[in-house]
Amino acid sequence: MVLETIAVRTEGAVLFADIEAPPMNLLGPELVRDLVSLIQEAEADDTIQVLVFTSADPDYFISHVDLTQIEEYRAEAAKLTGEASIALLFHHLSASRLITIAQIEGRVRAAGSEFVLACDMRFAALESAIFSQFEPAFGLLPGGGGAQHLARLMGRARALEVMLSAQDYDAELAERYGWINRALPAATLGDFVRSLAQRIASFPAAGQIAVKDRVNAITLAPAEEFRRDSNRFGEGVRNPEAQSRIRAAMKRGLQTRDAEMALAQILSEPAHH
Repeated sequence: MVLETIAVRTEGAVLFADIEAPPMNLLGPELVRDLVSLIQEAEADDTIQVLVFTSADPDYFISHVDLTQIEEYRAEAAKLTGEASIALLFHHLSASRLITIAQIEGRVRAAGSEFVLACDMRFAALESAIFSQFEPAFGLLPGGGGAQHLARLMGRARALEVMLSAQDYDAELAERYGWINRALPAATLGDFVRSLAQRIASFPAAGQIAVKDRVNAITLAPAEEFRRDSNRFGEGVRNPEAQSRIRAAMKRGLQTRDAEMALAQILSEPAHH
């Protein structure tokens, strides 16, 4: 499997996928295209049971979507699900027979957060992981399933706080709120995830499929709800107010590596019309 933005290696029944999409792991057409290929090939290979996502960039896991290429990345997502929506790509991943684990270091915001929420488990580095669901800062609903997952994981009040504040949350607080399974020191994170992945992969796939099927029946919103959120985001992002706020944020460094180290600051500065 040769992909442009993801380096893959297998260890037995575990496939490790290291995201490497410089300059800052934006979710653009290339990364979406590679995710589609990765999912298709992993699902078609019966020897693979567990998929572990990591990032080659210590500062960014997946920063968010590339706001300049929304139509393009949506078109790539359609190659997996037949619909131009990363929400349905993420839903597909959650519903997949594969067990998915996100090993998070650095920033994971907006659609990046929605991607890790689509994974079955999330483990994050205490020192470096930062989470944010910032779409409401632009007047938008998170379009990739964020509202669906966060409300179920955190409860109503915390989900509203996280989204409406558009604030950055560190790994410790993300753990306390239920955004992630646990926060671990960076020095032990990799070994912990690898050992868990290998342990799960040593058990029969039939059990994994049965458990995921039943847990998803209880906790995974139906595809229709993801589609609805995706459509709301798609309509909202064309709104003049959203466009004006995105342009203003771009001028202040949105989608540049240095400025997004502290993105919450950029988002809180007023948009000049």
